[in-house]
Amino acid sequence: MIRELEKLSASEVDLVMKTPLFVCILIAGADNEIDGKEIKGAIELAKKGKAKANMSEFYKIAAEDFEDKLKIILQELPFESTQRTPVLVDELSRLNSILPKIERTFAIDFYNSLRYIAKKIAESSGGLLGMKSVGEEEMKLLGLPMIKDPSI
Repeated sequence: MIRELEKLSASEVDLVMKTPLFVCILIAGADNEIDGKEIKGAIELAKKGKAKANMSEFYKIAAEDFEDKLKIILQELPFESTQRTPVLVDELSRLNSILPKIERTFAIDFYNSLRYIAKKIAESSGGLLGMKSVGEEEMKLLGLPMIKDPSI
């Protein structure tokens, strides 16, 4: 168990641990097509824990069986992005009641790491001519507006 999450209930810990997966699916599937580059990018980010150096313990645990977890969650979600996105937005919005319960520095770093992951996933699909541009649908969700910035 990660020390910063000890005060949370089991369901809250579960949501926090699934959040990087939800962010990956939300951004990768924003254009209704989750492509292999985006999934591979998500897996690499999780395995390397590059999202934030001081989040390495969290991402080491979150990255365990990442690809399998991602596939399971994808199977549980609606196929169409118009139906999938609202479900993911609702799940991610639940963090707004959880993040204040977590040590502030960890909550801020976690939030920033999620935004970093979202940006990298959006860029991984390449956009126009593979030039790391971000699609319109992804751009709307990129800043994760459904999650309140815990630093404010």
